[in-house]
This record gives sequence, structure tokens and C-alpha cells, in this order.
Amino acid sequence: MIEPAPGILLIADPFLKDPNFLRSVVLLCEHEPVGSFGFVLNRQYLHTLDELVTTADDLKLPVFYGGPVQKDTIHFLHQYPQQIPDSNEILKGVYWGGDFETAVTLLRNGDILPEKIRFYIGYSGWSEGQLHEELKEKTWLTAAAKSKLIFHNDVNEIWKDAIRLLGSDFEPIINYPIDPQLN
Repeated sequence: MIEPAPGILLIADPFLKDPNFLRSVVLLCEHEPVGSFGFVLNRQYLHTLDELVTTADDLKLPVFYGGPVQKDTIHFLHQYPQQIPDSNEILKGVYWGGDFETAVTLLRNGDILPEKIRFYIGYSGWSEGQLHEELKEKTWLTAAAKSKLIFHNDVNEIWKDAIRLLGSDFEPIINYPIDPQLN
């Protein structure tokens, strides 16, 4: 198991029943003794950016459900540290946050590609010690994140592709049913 840290994926165990994290993949952006946070990568939200943010009213871009905490906030991951000031590097080539209005202007002007920026409503958070307990309970599998997975063009394949990062021994769980009792 890879220890939690920024740039690590938390891959939901196939039998995790929590509806917030069912077959989800979370990118950890921060892991500190006082707590951790990240974003669910594979759950598209039902509204687009233009529907949620008035200053982005001409940008019909997908928004993803980052998690159940503070669902009244918008966050973003991107690959443009030079163009978007105040970004935080999460892993090589992937950055969290920065100046939101600059990002919107760059998108509007076509100076950055929408495929290299992802918006999230809310985030996933763990209090002190909570994530370590969940890892001991085997709620999560861990793997090093890849930018290709974070900006995947098919959100329905992210969980499966994240499982594949763990190696061929884990591939059989890709096809496990969500509820084996229904088989």
C-alpha cells in the first residue's frame, strides 16, 4: 500500500457502499496530520460551469462532484501553472487552484484547453486520523496518480483504469458486481 500524500489516488474498494464514494477515485491534494482533502475524479455533476458561476456564463464546461464537503464551493485542477497564478502543484504536471477569474478568462479566450482543466463542486475531506482508519479497514486502495487518469476523457472508465494501475492481480475486481447478492 502506498501511504497517503498529495498526488496519491484513493480507489474505492469495489464493495464500498457509501453512496458518496461508490466505485470512486479520489485524488488526494493535501494530507496533513490534522486532516486530508481531495476530489472525486469520476463523478460528473448534473450542472455545467455556466449554470453555477455567473462570471462563467458563456462556458458550458462539465463540473465534477468533488465530494460531500462544502458543496457550495468550486475548485479546479489544471495543467497551466505559468498561466494561472497561485496554483499548487499536486504531482508533476497537475496543479490545484489558482486565480479562478484568470482561468475563466484564459478559457474564454481559447488560451488554455478545456481538456486540461477540471472543475469540482465540493471536496472530499477527512479529519485527523480518519483516513488512516479507513485505510486500515481496507476501504481504499492506493496508487500513484497519473495526469492521464485525472484528465481522462471518459469518466466511466476512471475507476477501472485506476484499478489497472494496481497491477494484474487486481484486474479481476474490475468486474465484481456492485452487490454480489443480486447475482
